[in-house]
Amino acid sequence: MTERFAIYFAPAATSNLWERAATWLGRDAADGDLFNGPVAGIDRDRLLNLTQSANRYGFHATIKAPMALVEDASEADLRAALAEFAPRHRPIDLGRLKLASLQGFLALMVDGENEALQDFAAHVVEDFDPLRAPMSVKDRAARAGKGLSERQIELLDAYGYPYVFEEFRFHMTLTDRLEDGDAHDIATAAATWFGPVLEEPILLDRLSLFHEAEAGKPFRRIADFKLGEVA
Repeated sequence: MTERFAIYFAPAATSNLWERAATWLGRDAADGDLFNGPVAGIDRDRLLNLTQSANRYGFHATIKAPMALVEDASEADLRAALAEFAPRHRPIDLGRLKLASLQGFLALMVDGENEALQDFAAHVVEDFDPLRAPMSVKDRAARAGKGLSERQIELLDAYGYPYVFEEFRFHMTLTDRLEDGDAHDIATAAATWFGPVLEEPILLDRLSLFHEAEAGKPFRRIADFKLGEVA
């Protein structure tokens, strides 16, 4: 069994955004609840079929991608590092999120450039990399074969993930890659479903620790670490 941990941003598990996203995806990664019934006119079976990967990973924005820990590190070490890191960084105003297509995936994204966000994400990537176990040859080959640029391959080899530093784009994934026949319907439904909660600006006020107990299992949200707060 190879467990993995990820450092994400996720809004408070009691927030309207989290609750709507969990309902949309069909699973609450914080408490494990599953949801049935249509959403904004989209049949649940159809929606589940189009959100399989997004459902498994849970609603989030990736800051430090899923990683196995080095041999001499434990979950307790990772939690301790997060508890030490979070109070040293202030919350970041993300403004209003917008629905957008990112390479065929429907996601919530920030509107425009956000230098503070980019800088913060880079700090997370660098500070927690010593706890990351090296990628396996198999995993590296699978990731590198997905049409990455030369720079993205450099980042993959250095940090285990190609979309960091200048390649980082904040996004909270709502679907898997959509075919043209689904894209319009699902985007329209998402605009209806998420519209009420996208009227207010969002604050990146925490880092959330997610856990994959073994390969292919759903990720669970197991802890939150509030920024700028001393425990």
